[in-house]
Amino acid sequence: MRIGIKLMLVVAAALVAAAPAHAQRQSLADRVGSLEQQMYNNSANQDLLNQINQLRQQVTSLQSTLEQIQHENAQLKQSSQDQYLDLDGRLNRLEGGNAAPALPPVPATPSKAPAAPAQPSAAATSERPPSVHGDPGSLAATGDERTSYNVAFDALKAGKYDDSAQLFLSFLELYPNGVYTPNALYWLGESYYATRNFPMAETQFRELLSRYPTHDKAPGGLLKVGLSLYGEGKVDQAQQTLETVVAQYPGSDAARTAQDRLQSIRLGRQIR
Repeated sequence: MRIGIKLMLVVAAALVAAAPAHAQRQSLADRVGSLEQQMYNNSANQDLLNQINQLRQQVTSLQSTLEQIQHENAQLKQSSQDQYLDLDGRLNRLEGGNAAPALPPVPATPSKAPAAPAQPSAAATSERPPSVHGDPGSLAATGDERTSYNVAFDALKAGKYDDSAQLFLSFLELYPNGVYTPNALYWLGESYYATRNFPMAETQFRELLSRYPTHDKAPGGLLKVGLSLYGEGKVDQAQQTLETVVAQYPGSDAARTAQDRLQSIRLGRQIR
């Protein structure tokens, strides 16, 4: 009996002695696990920091690229504006120069011998005599018609566009089918165009084209229809008309001016 009691005491003592060791082993495992978790967290944080640094570098690179693109775009826009203004200025000078050509020489009358061609003044440029291709009719003009035409044309050359418009209107009332009627229609349109009365200018140029489609002034008249439409703000219609000038009168002065104006329109649209 005593032996059994002693045995039980020994076992109990052994269990008591073993308890702290188990507890120590459990505590050590927890500490190792905690350390491993910390190491894992540190590694994840380092990866995250590396990713953030990479993103920062990419953002810096993109900002530099964007600034370069913006700079190049600003240079391109400025270049386009300079080209547009230069081309627009040259076109305006060309269009302004069309308002003062020389008077056409006086055609010979049937009853007189042909006279020598009139010499234009030093300040004037040359203009062909009024003619309608394919028209077998006589081009003879009476002195009264020529005088009336001269008065209106002199006012145009002097830059008195309101006066020249009224004088050309009077001429057309007196000579609705005269030799100089096509020219008068054209210069009446120019008188309106010079004062930026684009709708009235367009009307006169269209009248010229309707009545005298084969006249020497027809290419210039169609060109001025396009330019008048542009002045009215009808850009799409103006562009179509100018393209017609280029296609219908290739190689002509009117076609070259139309092509320049088309380029100006395209540049103007690009920079808006």
